[in-house]
Amino acid sequence: MTDESRAMIHHLKYEGLWRLGDDLSQVMTRCMGAPPPGVLIPIPLADRRLGARGYNQAYALAEGLGARWHRTVRGNVLRRVSETRSQTTVSASERAANVAGAFHSLSPRDASGVPVILVDDVFTTGATLASAAGALERAGWTEIHAVTFARAMPYEVSVGQ
Repeated sequence: MTDESRAMIHHLKYEGLWRLGDDLSQVMTRCMGAPPPGVLIPIPLADRRLGARGYNQAYALAEGLGARWHRTVRGNVLRRVSETRSQTTVSASERAANVAGAFHSLSPRDASGVPVILVDDVFTTGATLASAAGALERAGWTEIHAVTFARAMPYEVSVGQ
């Protein structure tokens, strides 16, 4: 992740600039090829974090992508059922355990066979996306993709070691 993208994510997540989600989704669509078919499902925040922040940054990204890709955003399919520590405060080795079992998904009975595109702001180790995808799979969703604005690079890569 570049310094510029890190700053944009920080503004989006922690400084109340939720409208940046639309700008970042514009950058994403310019950098990506054609998206796969499917409904967009933002990674949900825990109720406490959503209440404190006032919005979900992944939902803001998903709305922008939905408008540009002509895809439906379904913010009610996936729910975070446990409060977890922020992934930014957890080591790479602890991330999977931190989000294990953190999500619950509704059954796809009203959208059988419809692919899903999970939307999140940053991919670090993939633990959050993997946990969310696992919840979707357990509920019966069969085709799951993911898209993020940024990819955090391991320290060794980012400093050139």
